[in-house]
Amino acid sequence: MFDYKLLAALAAVIEQGGFERAAQVLGLSQSAVSQRIKLLEARVGQPVLVRSAPPGPTEVGRQLLNHVQQVRLLERDLQRQVPALDEEGAPERLRVALNADSLATWWASAVGDFCAGQRVLLDLVVEDQEVGLKRMRAGEVAACLCASERPVAGARNLPLGGMRYRALASPAFMTRHFPQGFEVARLARTPAVVYGPDDFLQHRYLSSLGIDEGFLHHLCPSSEGFLRMTEAGLGWGLVPELQAREQLASGRLVEICSDTPIDVPLYWHHWRNGGQLLAQLTEHLRQAAPDWLVPFPA
Repeated sequence: MFDYKLLAALAAVIEQGGFERAAQVLGLSQSAVSQRIKLLEARVGQPVLVRSAPPGPTEVGRQLLNHVQQVRLLERDLQRQVPALDEEGAPERLRVALNADSLATWWASAVGDFCAGQRVLLDLVVEDQEVGLKRMRAGEVAACLCASERPVAGARNLPLGGMRYRALASPAFMTRHFPQGFEVARLARTPAVVYGPDDFLQHRYLSSLGIDEGFLHHLCPSSEGFLRMTEAGLGWGLVPELQAREQLASGRLVEICSDTPIDVPLYWHHWRNGGQLLAQLTEHLRQAAPDWLVPFPA
């Protein structure tokens, strides 16, 4: 039988990024948390943590994290089904990985009523849409919103729709770099803004225009900062249409090449055995997403 106090210690160390913060969350000493991890490793006969900064799970650690995530959600269902167990305590905390652009645009509006009605607290992990699924593989989250279609073992996916991006720049940037009007051949030699090293959206956009060479770019791992840098004329960037409506309407940003959007498909991944809460959230997103995303597939 599992000792769930030991599993809770493992989950807290991973979720909180270290032993000190895990101890604070669990109301224990740091030494006590360390002892629980050592006892868990003795029980399973191998390490469950990679002692790095922050700590990461080993392969068996990932399996245990996946298990404890699902147990938490199933316990919530049981508490509701058995009145004697349903004590009014803290709201359920749901850990979800999602891309920064969804967080900056439609996510809060889409799930706000659901979280209030179900008494859910969100613990959001922001990852680029191309790599967010790694958090589920690591057992760190119960669900993930990302661009990856193939689900991890034990999970299901739901295609929600496409997030539309437009290649935008400030009028001053366009005047400086394209004084005679937009020229595709010059685009690779003008600075772009890229979210991070795992963001290949600009590469895809350039390839669609016939440009497969490297290009000049800033790195800006902030959705809000990305928009501000584009407005300030530091570079051109692929900005979510939802995020740039005001700037486009006012003329602070313009499309560098008219009517050439690119759509990124978004998939909702969740554990099969995630209980009613995840199933209800999944159905809620199925109904809400069309208000914000373009039809899938784009």
